[in-house]
Amino acid sequence: MRLLISTSFFLLVVLFDSCSSRGQINSRHIRAAQKINGLSFSREEIKTMKAYLNENKKGFDSMRALPIAYEVTPAIYFDPRPDNFQFRKRNQISAWNYPDTVLLPASDEEIAFMTVAQLSTLIKQKKLTSTRLTNIYLTRIKKFKDTLSSVVTITEELALKQAKQADEEIAQGKYCGSLHGIPYGIKDLFAVPGYKTTWGAEPYQNQVIDEKAEVVRRLEEAGAVLIAKLTSGALARGDVWFGGKTKNPWDLKQGASGSSAGSASSTSAGLVAFSIGTETLGSILAPSTRCGATGFRPSFGGVSRAGAMTLSWSMDKAGPICRSAQDCAIVFNVIRGKNPQGEKDRAVVDYSFAFNPPVNLKDYKIGYAKELFDADIAKPGTNNSETIKLFTQLGAELHSMKLPDQVPYEVFDIILRAEAGAYFDDLVRTHRERELSEQNPESRANSLRQSRFIPAAEYLQANRHRKVLIEKFNPIMKDYDFIVVPSDGRNQSLLTNLTGHPAISIPTGFDKEGHPTSVILIGNLYDDAPILEAAYIIQQATDFEDQHPPYFFK
Repeated sequence: MRLLISTSFFLLVVLFDSCSSRGQINSRHIRAAQKINGLSFSREEIKTMKAYLNENKKGFDSMRALPIAYEVTPAIYFDPRPDNFQFRKRNQISAWNYPDTVLLPASDEEIAFMTVAQLSTLIKQKKLTSTRLTNIYLTRIKKFKDTLSSVVTITEELALKQAKQADEEIAQGKYCGSLHGIPYGIKDLFAVPGYKTTWGAEPYQNQVIDEKAEVVRRLEEAGAVLIAKLTSGALARGDVWFGGKTKNPWDLKQGASGSSAGSASSTSAGLVAFSIGTETLGSILAPSTRCGATGFRPSFGGVSRAGAMTLSWSMDKAGPICRSAQDCAIVFNVIRGKNPQGEKDRAVVDYSFAFNPPVNLKDYKIGYAKELFDADIAKPGTNNSETIKLFTQLGAELHSMKLPDQVPYEVFDIILRAEAGAYFDDLVRTHRERELSEQNPESRANSLRQSRFIPAAEYLQANRHRKVLIEKFNPIMKDYDFIVVPSDGRNQSLLTNLTGHPAISIPTGFDKEGHPTSVILIGNLYDDAPILEAAYIIQQATDFEDQHPPYFFK
């Protein structure tokens, strides 16, 4: 397995940061450092290391003297495919199941909460213009952005220009497809020329990156209308950013959760037709669950991250947050795969995809994490028992299965933290991480600081265990088209983010306090369609995805 690592990792041992650039490393520094790393060397061994370590430090100092751009990726990269991996072949022709006819609602509010599939039909049939739809969303964003704290920048000038162009093209018979004229928002980790890309963090709140992220380029090419840059938790952590805390539209006293907070909150509240988020460790699925949206995390490498902030080169993924699984499939089909003119993100993989949902779940082989559900069903308000019954009513035969055991889950988080530490190397060494508003033990600032104490050897050891996890999990997954797991559970999120498997969060109702609940479907690596198709079938049989937060839909 190719491992993603930067030369920056070889400066992560504490003693090199405990000395000034001119100071020499002595035996006392080495003795202190070895305690942090759980090592014990003799006096003579420590003495013999000093010359080597000082030579290493000279190298680190020389490297630090040469600036390195954020877009530079390590020369070694992560590949999630297990040994002898074979791509599953799928029919390339999709059956999108667009509605033949859609009535134009009487109110702008009703229009704002329609699905992409419905809106695209209205626009294609010229019952609704992109300009009118864009102004509906602009009005809602201006009305509710302070209530939700979910929008960083309104891209109004660009949006109206793109909407006007879409209307002119459609009037001339140049219809580009399902996203033509559809307004969307994007997490403010993606660069858009002429607009700030703040990464949700105080040190970068005035940053302008003169680059167009690949996802933005793809959506623009499809005729979509960029209406807003949506909040990200500071440096892709949580729901707190420099402008406040992004709210859950179903409960304004509650945060939206996960760093794609603005994307999930804005989609749920009808401020955009759909949105783009990112996930490293739950940041699409968690806020989608919290806000009652449908969030899809594609396979690792399914969508280009070029032009976006990096948190972890080997774990970051980009994907859509929508009002339905069908919408997620439509958006994913536009943004997936390599740029044929040249892809900057080396992790991107081209693999087959087609959306062909059958009438029920009968023909899918479905794994069911029974022990996790049994534990979760005991908790009140999860709706998992009702959801499992629904699966069987839709023809599913659920096969009990277990996730891999004897796995050192406690260590895997250092992969994310070490890679983030390398990406934000300059931020920490100049102590600008102190500008972040959150400085508690769970904060991004603290996470970046402690990353300096992760030895390169332990980072590599963790990746070796990651390889073992990949080889354990893929044979389990190969027995099924997809598996069903509860939405609660950090290890299952960590597991699948490490192995790169796709997942989707779908609404399953509400708890006794009126908060949305969900279930997660996990698919096979580079075989994303079955979970989208199954989610579509489930949503055809329920109306949970059609429920909207009352404060924003009166």
